[in-house]
Amino acid sequence: MAKILKGTEVNAALGEKIKASVDTLKEQGIVPTLGIIRVGERPDDLSYEKGASKRCEKYGVAVKRYLLPADCTQEQLMHTIEEVNRDSSVHGVLMFRPLPKSLDEEAACGALDPEKDIDGITIGSLAGVFTSRKIGFPPCTAQACMEILDYYGVNCRGKKAVVIGRSLVVGKPAAMMLLDRNATVTVCHSKTVDIPAIAREADILIVAIGRPKAVGGSCFREGQTVIDVGINVGEDGKLCGDANFEDAERIVDAVTPVPGGVGSVTTTVLVQHVVEAAERQTQKH
Repeated sequence: MAKILKGTEVNAALGEKIKASVDTLKEQGIVPTLGIIRVGERPDDLSYEKGASKRCEKYGVAVKRYLLPADCTQEQLMHTIEEVNRDSSVHGVLMFRPLPKSLDEEAACGALDPEKDIDGITIGSLAGVFTSRKIGFPPCTAQACMEILDYYGVNCRGKKAVVIGRSLVVGKPAAMMLLDRNATVTVCHSKTVDIPAIAREADILIVAIGRPKAVGGSCFREGQTVIDVGINVGEDGKLCGDANFEDAERIVDAVTPVPGGVGSVTTTVLVQHVVEAAERQTQKH
């Protein structure tokens, strides 16, 4: 039976560091603050906003909301982003995506100051990930994968890592971050031939394709650590990952659960990035 890499323990360890940093900032008269830009009222946005706000409150991080109607204009959105960029009391910004189709999402992301981009949506932040420089921040979900590996002592050095999925939200940044940890990385995608054969070679397997239980027993072998990024609703109406958890638990050495794995750590990483952004901006100014 595989070891279950629960997010609860990772969150507790991260939380101690966050609280210590927040206390230090507050001693200097600085309250780390998250700015949330939300257009419309998509249920998944509202749910994530509620979770992020609770996590911020838990660690002493303030939240400012910038709410726009679903039918807002591009000009209104850009004005809001400019306002947040100028507000020195806001250290990190979360802008919910996808934006309504009537808006230019690329322009909106490009307008955000990378210093305040705590979820890796700007070109500046992504450049930081790909060049190993502290410009902005990596996407929170990709960072959460690394935090889990680090906490459970999974040494990436010299290991074969396979990432299934090539999105800019998880796949590509996770691959770069694994390279930074000296893993040898292969990225698989929808056009890859014989994914199971490649996946079985992995010591570390990150699954991020957005399809419930799409990665099954043929992709696993003994000795693997599997990080499942997916959050889906299965045929039985229950939450499940992109990996078949039952297969993984039976075969591999360690696997993250869904729920209670990567997703639960992602929100804590978001708060961590806000605090780090406050620290960087304080040092700079």
